[in-house]
Amino acid sequence: MVKAVVVDDSGLMRILISDILRSDGRIKVVGTASNGLDGLNKVLDTNPDVVITDMLMPSHDGLFLVKEVMKKQPTPVILLSSLERTNEKIFDALEAGAFEFIDKPVNGAAFSSDYPLNELVIQATKSKHNLDPKVKTRQNNNLHTFDDKLNYDIVCIGASTGGPGALEILLKRIPANFPLPIVIAQHMPERFIRSFVMRLNKIAPLKISLAKKGEAPVPGNVYLAPGNSNLSLVRSRINGIPVFSSSKRQFEEFNNPSVDCLFTSAAEVYGARCIGVILTGMGKDGYDGSTMIRNKKGLVIAQDQDSSVVYGMPGMVVNNRIAKYTVGISEMASFLTGCL
Repeated sequence: MVKAVVVDDSGLMRILISDILRSDGRIKVVGTASNGLDGLNKVLDTNPDVVITDMLMPSHDGLFLVKEVMKKQPTPVILLSSLERTNEKIFDALEAGAFEFIDKPVNGAAFSSDYPLNELVIQATKSKHNLDPKVKTRQNNNLHTFDDKLNYDIVCIGASTGGPGALEILLKRIPANFPLPIVIAQHMPERFIRSFVMRLNKIAPLKISLAKKGEAPVPGNVYLAPGNSNLSLVRSRINGIPVFSSSKRQFEEFNNPSVDCLFTSAAEVYGARCIGVILTGMGKDGYDGSTMIRNKKGLVIAQDQDSSVVYGMPGMVVNNRIAKYTVGISEMASFLTGCL
């Protein structure tokens, strides 16, 4: 039985969340609290397996709770957020050690996460979650010497649960003169992707932006898939160069953005000159796309289990022998650089 503590300043929301969790026979709610300080005391008293907390509370918010829990009694924390799209506090909480965040339902709406809350709770208790939030990675402004003739033309990355932290580590360590475009599909509520781009631009040496339809990926730039469509790559009808587009196709595993959509389209456009990187995440989005990249003779790399918050996505491509290499997140940037 998984023990959970629910923290929210709204009594109605505490009842709603508790009812959702209690409906799953694997989960027991052992305590509730109305703010971060009371929540911390409840955690210390009940020793739960997971904490579900609101981010915005008038007295001692979710960020306070995450920091104090990680300091005094490390426990997986799932964040419920209704923050505005430009607010970066959610990423501060992830950096401090939170497991994952999902949109908080408003006006009686249901949770919009592609993964049910109870499944996130169960997955959180299984996670080693050993990305140490105390480790600070410096921005890599050093230049690397690359051969004139590169082996690949693009790097595509897919990530879900634990992805923001993994991407920060990876992108900070990429050399400032990295010669390929990097395109990322990160499972994340749409309104947070723009603020994530803003955050990454402050900490990584490369230029980072949202991918725009009709735009050609430029070497040395990083593009994030927007959260309102499935990003794809196609060849321009005008000059034949690769450009960003969007697909109306709905994928079984995840949508907006779909890793499978990005990877399969990149495999079609770039063939053997495409690198696909599968990072930490729940589910198996990216498996079909990785298979396509491998079948086109491209290179598939997966994050290793020890550094993954959740080994679902990378585990699928490793266990089915789709990935050629398995690499820890701290070594991923240098490994990618060496492949070129």
